[in-house]
Amino acid sequence: MTESEHSEATAWHALSGDDSLERLDSTQDGLDDQEAERRLSEHGPNQLQQAESRPWWKRLLEQFNNILMLVLIVAAIASLGLGHTLDASAILGVVLIIALIGFFQEGKAEQALESIRQMLSPQANVLRGGKRQTIPAEELVPGDIVLVESGDRIPADLRLLEARRFRTEEASLTGESTPVDKSTEAVADDADLGDRISMAYASTIVVQGNARGLVVETGAHTQIGRISEMLRGVEQLKTPLLRQIDRAGQVLAFFILAAAALTGVFGVLVHEQPLVDMFMAAVGLAVAAIPEGLPAIVTIGLALGVQTMAKKNAIIRRLPAVETLGSISTIFSDKTGTLTRNEMTAQAIWLPRGEVHIDGIGFSPKGSFHRVNDGDAEEAALDLDDDHALRHFLKVGVLCNDAELAEEEGRWRIHGDPTEGALVVAAAKAGLTTEKLRGDHSRHDAIPFESERKYMATLHKVDSEQLLLVKGAPDRLLEMCHRVRDNGEEHELDVELWEERIHDLSSRGLRVLALAEKRVNDVHELTDEHAEEELVLLGLVGLLDPPRDEAIEAVKDCLAAGIRPVMITGDHAVTALAIARELGFAHTERAISGREIEAMSDEELEDTILDVDVFARASPEHKLRLVKAMQAQGGICAMTGDGVNDGPALKRADVGVAMGIQGTEAAKEAAEMVLADDNFATIVGAIREGRKVYDNIRKTITFILPTNGGQGLAIMLAVLAGTNLPVTPLQALWVNMVVAVTLGLALAFEDAEPDIMTRQPRDPDASLLDLFLLWRVVFVSILLLLGVFGMLIWLQAQGGSIELARTGAVNMLVMGSAAYLINSRYLLRSTLSMAGLFGSRPVWASIGIIVVLQLGWTYLPFMQVIFGSEGLAPSHWGVILAGSLAIYLIVEVEKRVLSARGVKSHPTAHQGGQERTEQKPS
Repeated sequence: MTESEHSEATAWHALSGDDSLERLDSTQDGLDDQEAERRLSEHGPNQLQQAESRPWWKRLLEQFNNILMLVLIVAAIASLGLGHTLDASAILGVVLIIALIGFFQEGKAEQALESIRQMLSPQANVLRGGKRQTIPAEELVPGDIVLVESGDRIPADLRLLEARRFRTEEASLTGESTPVDKSTEAVADDADLGDRISMAYASTIVVQGNARGLVVETGAHTQIGRISEMLRGVEQLKTPLLRQIDRAGQVLAFFILAAAALTGVFGVLVHEQPLVDMFMAAVGLAVAAIPEGLPAIVTIGLALGVQTMAKKNAIIRRLPAVETLGSISTIFSDKTGTLTRNEMTAQAIWLPRGEVHIDGIGFSPKGSFHRVNDGDAEEAALDLDDDHALRHFLKVGVLCNDAELAEEEGRWRIHGDPTEGALVVAAAKAGLTTEKLRGDHSRHDAIPFESERKYMATLHKVDSEQLLLVKGAPDRLLEMCHRVRDNGEEHELDVELWEERIHDLSSRGLRVLALAEKRVNDVHELTDEHAEEELVLLGLVGLLDPPRDEAIEAVKDCLAAGIRPVMITGDHAVTALAIARELGFAHTERAISGREIEAMSDEELEDTILDVDVFARASPEHKLRLVKAMQAQGGICAMTGDGVNDGPALKRADVGVAMGIQGTEAAKEAAEMVLADDNFATIVGAIREGRKVYDNIRKTITFILPTNGGQGLAIMLAVLAGTNLPVTPLQALWVNMVVAVTLGLALAFEDAEPDIMTRQPRDPDASLLDLFLLWRVVFVSILLLLGVFGMLIWLQAQGGSIELARTGAVNMLVMGSAAYLINSRYLLRSTLSMAGLFGSRPVWASIGIIVVLQLGWTYLPFMQVIFGSEGLAPSHWGVILAGSLAIYLIVEVEKRVLSARGVKSHPTAHQGGQERTEQKPS
C-alpha cells in the first residue's frame, strides 16, 4: 500500500480486528520468520528517528571551529611560507594536541550516551508462526502479533485483538494521568486519541490486565514518532557559556591581531627592522598572547562535570548544559515521583463516627490505626476486632480493587494502580490479606473505572449478602448516595458535613476517595443503573503521595541559592498547595489552574509567572507557555518532563530534564539532562555541580590569560624598545602548552567553595571577561612582565648570553605562573592558610610536574637545541623562586584590598529582562 493510499484508508481504530489482520495479510498466529525479515527490510527498524551521530572526522574538524585556533593556523601557514618550518610545525603541533584533547573528551561523552540508550532498549513478546518468542522491540514489523501484560511498555502501535481487564497509562501521549480502559471494539473514525479504546500506542504503559495486539505502525509512523517529528520545529536557545566564549574569543582575537600588526609595523617604520623579522615578531606576539589551551580546558572542565553528575544520577546529554545549570534561576518540576515518592499511602479514614489516622509511609504493610480527637491522633492503637465499621471499610477497599501487593527482592511493590494499591496496603496493616479476602468473596461482575464515570463497581457475596461495592471520586459518590452507614445502622446523608470532610482532607494535601455499597438481590450482571442509585456511603479515605525527604531539603537549598522551585501538576489546586507548603515553597498563597493559563494572554502570564509557585490541573501543553513566560522575564529555567507531549517544553527550556525511569525516549531525546532516579534533589545537586564547574572555568581563565598577557606584553615592549625579544615564538608555545595542560588543568578539579549554594544565580548575560576578571588579568600580567624583564636584564647585566637570559625569563614566567596558580584557587578569598596552600592535591601535583618539565627543558641537550635554552646556575633558581614568592604575596595583598572595598567576584542574576532569541544548539 502506498503512503497516499495508506493515509486515505480507514483508521486502524475504526477497523475490526479481523479486517485489520486482512489488511496486513497476517493471522492470529503471527508472521513466519521469513516474512517478518522481509517486512523488516521494507519498513525499517521499529525505533524513533534519532539525530545521526557525528562521524569521527566531523567531530575532529569541529574542534578547529574556533577563532583563536583559526588565528594560530593562519600564523603557522604564514610562517611556513616564510621558510620558518620549525616554528610552523610547533604551532600546528600545539593546535593539533589541543584539538585532540577536545575530540577524545567529546567522544567519551557520546559513547556514554550511546551505552545508556542501549540499556534502555525494550524487548517485545511476539507470536511468530504460532510460537511465542522474545525479540528486541526494534525488530517488530507491521503484521506481528504482540503479547503484553501488566507492567509492560507497549513496543509499537497495536490494534487490540484480545483484551482482558486491560488498562494502559497514556500520559506520555495525552497528558492524562488516569489509566484508560481498553477493549477490542472498533470506534468512530474521527475519535480523539484518548478515546481510541481499540488501540494501544507505543511508549504507553500497561497498568492492568493482558492483551494480544496486531502491530499496525512502527517507528516514525507511530503516534509517538509523529509527535517526535514535531519537536524539530521548536526553537532552542544557545547556552550562556557558549555565547560568552564566542564573545570573549572575538574580543581577544581582535586585540591580539591588532597589537601584533601595530607592533610589527612600528618595528619596521621606527626601528627600520627587516620586514620578515618583524612579521615573525608579530607571529610570536600572537602565539604568545593567544590562550591555545582555553577551549580544551573548558571542554575538560565540562566533561569532568558530566562524569561527576553521572555518578549522582544526573546524566548530561550535551556538554554545555553543565555550565547552564549553574545559572538556573527557576526549576519547573512535576510533582508525582519527582517531588514526591510516588508511593500513594492511605493516611486518614473518615467514618461516620469520626476520623482514624493510619501510621506508616510507602508500600510496606506495617503500621497501626489511631482514633483522632480534636485534630490529634490518640496514642493507643485501635483494636480492629472491636471496630466492625473500620474493618468492613478496609475489606470493601480491597474487594473493589484490582491492585496487588507483593514483596520482591526485599522490597514491597504494587502491581496495578498506585491509588488502589494504597487501599490494599492499608488493609494489610490491619491483617486483612488480599489473597484471602478475594478468595473468600469472589467477584461476580465489575464495572471498570473510567474518567467519565469517576467510579468503579464490583459485585460480591459478603457475609451471606450480595453486595454491590463502589469506589470513586467523592463528589461523584455523594451524588449517588442517599444514606450513610454507621456500625450497621443507616442514617440520612448530611451532604454539607461530608463536603467539609472532603475539603479538610484535600487541604492537607491528601487525595480523597469515597467508598459505598448497596445490597442487591438476583443481580448477575452489573449496569450503570445498578451502581448509580440508592448507594449507602461507608466513608472517605485520604491518600498521600508523601514528599521525598531529600526533596524538602533540596527546596531549602534552592531558596537559599536564589532558585525558585515551581510545581506543575495534574492534581487539584488544594492538594497541590498543601504539598507545596509541606515542601517549603515560597509563594503558596494560591495556585493557578490549567484553565486559567489558557484564558491568559502571553503578557498576563508573564506578569503572573514571578508570583505563583503552583500550577495545578496543568497539561504538558501548558509547560511550553510557562517556559516562554519565564524566559521573557529574563529567567534561566529547567523543566522536568517524562511524556512525548513534554518534548517541546523540554527542548525550549534552558535545561530540559527528562525522567530516566518513567520518561519516554522522545522526552529524553529533547532534554539536556536525564535523571536516573527521577528525583528533584538530583536536579539541585546538578545545579550545585554546574555552579562549581563555572567557577572553576572562571578561575582557569583568570589563571591562563595573565601568562599569555605577560608574554605578549614582553614581546611588544621589546619590539617597541628595539631590543631583543625576551621570549621566542617557540619558547612562547612551550610556555603556553605546559601552563595550560598542566597548571591550568589543575583548577578544573577544585572543590566547590563553601558559599556556592548561598549565592544568587549569576547573570547569564554578564560578560565572561567582566571588570573584575579584566583587572586581575591585567594586574597579574604586569607582575609577570616585570618578573620576565627583570630576570632578562639581570642575567644580561651579569654577562650572560641572550640564550641564558631568555632561559631565565621563561623559567621566571613559568614559576611565577605556578605561584599564581595557588592564588587562583580562590578568586577573592585568601589562600594564606593550610587549606588554601595545601588543600588541593591536583595543584601540587601539577606544580611538581611543571618543575620536572622545566628542568628537562633547561638542561636536556635536545631541548636546548630545539628551544635555544641554556643551563641555569643554582643562584639563578634562587632569584626565580624569590620572584615567584613575591608575585604570590602581592596578589594576596590585592585580594585583601579588593575584598575590603566590597568587590564581588561573581556576577548575580537580575530579575526581568528582555526575551532572548538566540538559538540553543540541538
